[in-house]
Order: sequence, then structure tokens, then C-alpha cells
Amino acid sequence: MKIYPDAYFKKVEDINIEFLNKNKIKALLLDVDNTLVDYSKKMTESVIKWAKDLKGQGVKLYILSNTNDKEKIKKIVEKIDIKYQYFAMKPLKKGFKKAQKELGEKSENIAIVGDQIFTDIIGGHRCNMYTILVDPINEKDFWYTMWKRPIEKKIKNKINQNNKMKI
Repeated sequence: MKIYPDAYFKKVEDINIEFLNKNKIKALLLDVDNTLVDYSKKMTESVIKWAKDLKGQGVKLYILSNTNDKEKIKKIVEKIDIKYQYFAMKPLKKGFKKAQKELGEKSENIAIVGDQIFTDIIGGHRCNMYTILVDPINEKDFWYTMWKRPIEKKIKNKINQNNKMKI
């Protein structure tokens, strides 16, 4: 099981069109909690602008979230007007494959962007997609995520030490 991401950025707004073109990425699957929105469900104007800019440059965006809160997802979708899937059950393949089919792209041209190795990164690798890890927006986390953060921190430290990833 591959746990290291293909790339690592501090925040989603650091992912630019040049990077995506260089890696032949035509579509992004976006996690929601602590990737696009903070713990209190707020999305910043900079994230909205980033999403609209990438869409304007031809990048397909798609929300792939494990949340079962459909209303939270709808509020985000209203701001950036993209397709979505909630309760995706990442890292299981089903949600990733459904998103791929809806996007109409090959797996090697899709990247998953998220803040969790054990859902976003592992799930993306299982589906042969490019994986991009970002730091969580907040340190405050849901109880079911908190236990994984120390392990993820060790992996990020190793990435930084090896300087293998884009930071």
C-alpha cells in the first residue's frame, strides 16, 4: 500500500496551472473538510478565487467528500459551481471510480487533493490517480481524524527531509 503522496503543498491555493499541466492533470477531485473548508465550514475567498481561476483555465473540478452532510456540500457547490459526491467512503474505490466516470477522464489525468493520507492519498493510489496532499486548514479536527494526524505528521516530516515532493 502506497502512503506517500505524489506531491505535497501547504494549501490548495498553491496548486497552479503550470504544475497541473506539467503533470498532465486535467481534473481535480477535491476533499472538503480541512482542505476547502475549515472546522466551522467556512471557505475563504482565496479558495473560491483559486477554484474559479482553475476552472477558467479548463481544469475540471469535482468534490469528493466523506461527509454525510449534503447541505454542507451544496453550500460549497453554490459558491464554485462544480459536480460533487458526498459520503464517498474514501479510501474505497467506488467513489473515485464514479467521479472518474462523471468527469470523463483517464485515471492518470486526475489528481485527488486532500489533507488526509488514510482516505485521500491511499484511495487515489488505489485508483491509479495522481495524489496531492495539503496541510489541514485548522489544527482543530473531528475526533475520528485526530488519531491519524501524528502518523501523517511523521510522513510529512520524511517528505520534507527527503525533499522528494513539491513543497
